[in-house]
Amino acid sequence: MLLTRRFTFLDYVSSSLVISGYRWITRFLALGCYAMLLMPGFIQVAFYYFFSRQVRRSIIYGEKPRNRLDLYLPKTSQGRKPVVAFITGGAWIIGYKAWGSLLGQQLSERDIIVACIDYRNFPQGTISDMVEDASQGISFICNNISEYGGDPNRIYLMGQSAGAHIAACTLVNQAIKETGEGDSVSWSVSQIKAYLGLSGGYNLFNLIEHFHTRGLYRSIFLSQNFADTLRRVGGKAESILYDGKTHTDLFLQDPMRGGRDEMFEDVVAIIHGEDEAALAKDAVAPPRRRLVPEFMLKLAHDVSPF
Repeated sequence: MLLTRRFTFLDYVSSSLVISGYRWITRFLALGCYAMLLMPGFIQVAFYYFFSRQVRRSIIYGEKPRNRLDLYLPKTSQGRKPVVAFITGGAWIIGYKAWGSLLGQQLSERDIIVACIDYRNFPQGTISDMVEDASQGISFICNNISEYGGDPNRIYLMGQSAGAHIAACTLVNQAIKETGEGDSVSWSVSQIKAYLGLSGGYNLFNLIEHFHTRGLYRSIFLSQNFADTLRRVGGKAESILYDGKTHTDLFLQDPMRGGRDEMFEDVVAIIHGEDEAALAKDAVAPPRRRLVPEFMLKLAHDVSPF
């Protein structure tokens, strides 16, 4: 009887490993197809990142590994510019500052400075280390961005996917520090005009099964509904949903499609909300250039493993 149960258990484990391995193989193949379909866009963005005079790469903001940030500067230098401090995604394991180059390029074309903050990834660092790095990067921006033509009174914090989670944790952690006694701070939450989270994992409880099927196992998640929590404590927060979009549509496929898209215009409208002249320019801004043919973008949407 014991032997029967043991073999049954071993068979179950073996079957689970086979299913899990098959799932990872299919995800890997889907990722390869996804990357190939978007490759025309990636090549153009990489060329801009490495050769554009408007990009200042790997500015040091701290002493820890990967304490670097990239700056994307508008072509015009007239007047102080609004600033977006951006934290990229990457499932907490493959985040990298260059992932924000497409957003940096397109926002800088609207006269907005973008600072993409790099940070340590797991297993090089824990979530606390990532939050510490993000905080130091934000501190550098708050205290030094005027040297690059930025307006220190118009700084916006933005994150995408895991970067949105890290940015939100950084704001909360900073607010806790500011309420403590004797804690020294080099920047203040009050210096951030607004927080913009794109495709972030805020209601993690509802995403547990989705992430579990993609290798981020359900045991590491806790319930969190960020916007509702902020409203309950008196904060002003709004959740905007974009129907029919995958996790990466808003950040990659739609910007590569060119033209005008709702999410990008929403972000720009928030940043330029108090600048009537900038809003007037936005209204007549030329459409963004297409980087990838439409049929390839639709295929990428269909095979996306995210």
